[in-house]
Amino acid sequence: MTVQTGATPTELPDTSRAPAADNARVYQDGIVAGLLGAATIALWFLVLDSAAGRPLHTPTVLGTALFRRAAGLASPDSLAVSLEMVLMFTWVHAMVFAVLGGLASCLLALAERHSSAGFGVLLLFVVFLFGFIAVATIFAAPVLRILTWPAILVANLLAAGVMAAYFRRRHPHLIVRP
Repeated sequence: MTVQTGATPTELPDTSRAPAADNARVYQDGIVAGLLGAATIALWFLVLDSAAGRPLHTPTVLGTALFRRAAGLASPDSLAVSLEMVLMFTWVHAMVFAVLGGLASCLLALAERHSSAGFGVLLLFVVFLFGFIAVATIFAAPVLRILTWPAILVANLLAAGVMAAYFRRRHPHLIVRP
């Protein structure tokens, strides 16, 4: 015997898919935020390079440092812009930021459920940002002769601001408590 409730299958709540949908939203938010951060940095350096009369010089230098193990960076002023290096570096840069955005989104989802974790997430972000600058200073000395650390710091702060604005819009009820 079957009981008829009058409800169609579409009217019944499907609780089995709710966590998966939430996880998908968290990762989607992270990827979007990461790509916005990567685009912000790319635009910042495009503006700086264009103002210096050498558009796309920064991603060429970074691509050369990453994929050619700094071969050709001995005289960076004579390094010709390589569209191949620009595209390869931009792809890696976007993927790294998508992963970092995903991690940030997961941490924000945790902070949304447990407001006391929010301050730890904020502190982790600040340590990570300045840790990146310190590691870049130590291990990427040839690149830092070309790119100044203030330009890198401003780029990262701009990206962090754009990502924070996106996350704030996506998480309007997030409360951070110490």
